[in-house]
Amino acid sequence: MNSVVNLSRRDFLKTTGVLAGALILGFRIDESAAAEAGSAWGPSEAVFNPNAWLEIDAAGTVVIQVPWSELGQGPLTAVPMLLADELEADWETIEVRKAWNDPRFGNMGTGGSRSVRMSWDPVRQAGAAAREMLIAAAAARWGVSPAECRAQNGEIHHATSGRSAAFGELAADAALLEVPTDVPLKKPAERTYIGKSLPRVDTLEKITGEAVFGLDTRLDGMLFAAVARPPAFGDEVETFDAAPARRMPGVRDVVQISSGVAALADSTWQAIGARDALKIQWRDGGNRSLDSEAIAARLAEASPAEAAVMRRDGDATAALRKAASSIKAVYELPFISHSPMEPMNCTARIAGGLCEVWVPTQSVTWGQNVAAQAAGVAPDKVRIYPTYSGGGFGRRLRVDYVQDAVELAKAAGRPVQVVMTREDDTRHGFYRPTSRHTLEAGLDAGGRLAAWSHHLAAPSISGQLNPASVSDGRDESAVDGAATISYGIENLDVLYSMVNTPVPVCWLRSVYNTQNALANEAFLDEVARAAGRDPLEMRRGLLAGDKRLRGTLEAAAHAWGWPASLPPGHGQGVACHACFGSFVTMIAEVSAPDGRPRVHRVLAAVDCGPVVHPDGLRSQIQGGIAYALSGLLHEEILIRDGAVVPSNFDDYPVLTLDEMPAVEVVTVPSEDAIGGIGEPGYPPLGPAVLNALFDATGIRVRRLPLDRNFRT
Repeated sequence: MNSVVNLSRRDFLKTTGVLAGALILGFRIDESAAAEAGSAWGPSEAVFNPNAWLEIDAAGTVVIQVPWSELGQGPLTAVPMLLADELEADWETIEVRKAWNDPRFGNMGTGGSRSVRMSWDPVRQAGAAAREMLIAAAAARWGVSPAECRAQNGEIHHATSGRSAAFGELAADAALLEVPTDVPLKKPAERTYIGKSLPRVDTLEKITGEAVFGLDTRLDGMLFAAVARPPAFGDEVETFDAAPARRMPGVRDVVQISSGVAALADSTWQAIGARDALKIQWRDGGNRSLDSEAIAARLAEASPAEAAVMRRDGDATAALRKAASSIKAVYELPFISHSPMEPMNCTARIAGGLCEVWVPTQSVTWGQNVAAQAAGVAPDKVRIYPTYSGGGFGRRLRVDYVQDAVELAKAAGRPVQVVMTREDDTRHGFYRPTSRHTLEAGLDAGGRLAAWSHHLAAPSISGQLNPASVSDGRDESAVDGAATISYGIENLDVLYSMVNTPVPVCWLRSVYNTQNALANEAFLDEVARAAGRDPLEMRRGLLAGDKRLRGTLEAAAHAWGWPASLPPGHGQGVACHACFGSFVTMIAEVSAPDGRPRVHRVLAAVDCGPVVHPDGLRSQIQGGIAYALSGLLHEEILIRDGAVVPSNFDDYPVLTLDEMPAVEVVTVPSEDAIGGIGEPGYPPLGPAVLNALFDATGIRVRRLPLDRNFRT
């Protein structure tokens, strides 16, 4: 039976060639492929470029080490499927190892919907090479031509003689052979596992409670820590009185660290209580007058004349002047929180010159570097053991919690687990940037879209993290989904004004596509209505140059029966978007009984190229829809007195089960370039719902969330 195990130091030594009688192959995920995959999701210098390893031992167990973090998106199943398919392995013999940060894996990070698409070629090629080596070993043993042998279900067969040998029997002989190059990969019709919804390898241990998430980590002698953090952005500790906290039961120490003042205790609850008892004087960081209104005003003041030109086709300014009619609108989106199910946490131990970290993270290598600096050791003296994560959504690309845990473990001289409560994570996290979108379109006398201008004003994630990278005011990632708009528009301008604020920002599922796609697609609906055109048909005409996105539009229209006959008071809306190598169209049905929007159903048509795990694809699209709908309806990080106002789900509501619509997912058969699927399910949902809401009520909403801004 296949299983998932953590990769220990001993396991890694085996995979580097120490284990006798085993076939061991290294394969490389190509850096250029990662770069070509596009959209920025993390630090610009963090190019993911791992070495991964395949092992077949004498018992016939096929081991693959997966360097991608498991956040619920399924790489521990999908990536081994790629290898098992080309290898012709028996799926029940597959053992999956979650890799730690050995340098042979290169820069380990999970984001940008890249786990499967970056593994697609190299992992299959490794499987195919191993298969041919096993065939060659069997053929040599039997004195026959390799062309007369075939691999199937973990064995090599010679049909003429009826002989067969299990992979394990041949592993030692195969290990002595040269690794072949340019081995042909299977044709789609020959695939064994790819395209099938195999049971996920992590399901059983998650059902039984055996899966170890970050919060489950326990080490001998471990203390628990809670950190008192600044009450406003930029504030710093001036003085503190630890005496009241130190007198509390179970409290072991109070320590000042980079992020604030921490209480260490025998339990998490004791640490939180002691943290709350601390008396701290904070030095004003200069941001205590900051509020949401001031930030919105700064965005509104951004001048398009001073903005960076991110894309310019034709002459949009002249075409707008000559247009028979024009349409202009402003869309405003708030800061929002990632709010994964499992709040941020990390456990660290420093002993014998080695810093060990157990953490649910998307950034293993970044965490390694931060831990090394905090511990005062070389990076090769740090071990990051990624646990299961209760969601990530981009928040776990940042590693502030790693720094907290390592600083505290160093100070305490024993293992420490730092836990951010929901309140900590909401008020002291990193947020999807706010943004303001000013759009203008020009129509000619025939109602054709002749000009398009999109001016985006927003904070820059890259600019806050590494100001030198965007010193000229240009941030290509900030206009992802705007400058990359798929429609064929002859005269087009995309402008960007970088308006940074003290509010910490971070990548959120599909990054700036969350905002840019909504502005594009909702505004295009306005343009279609002004032109007297059917919104879907207008999109079809503008997508002549993008067959894949147009294909999803047509598949969605067919499956929906556009325009569908709906009950009175219901409306339908469409939106489509391409990002992370995949193409998605969504159609939503919406009503607004009692003045509150209700999304009844959503249809998503998806072209992500070859589908590895159909159930995995459906679950990711469903999850993306739920996550996007939550933000659309409810979520907003309000700023007052230089700090985040909401703290928990009572004042930062998220989607509830009764608000989840029925979802149908249609996949467009494709063998074009494979795309990601974790993030493309988010961007089209918001505009499809807004367009359907207008269709149902005649009310156009241009500011989110709907809770605060929809009025009948």
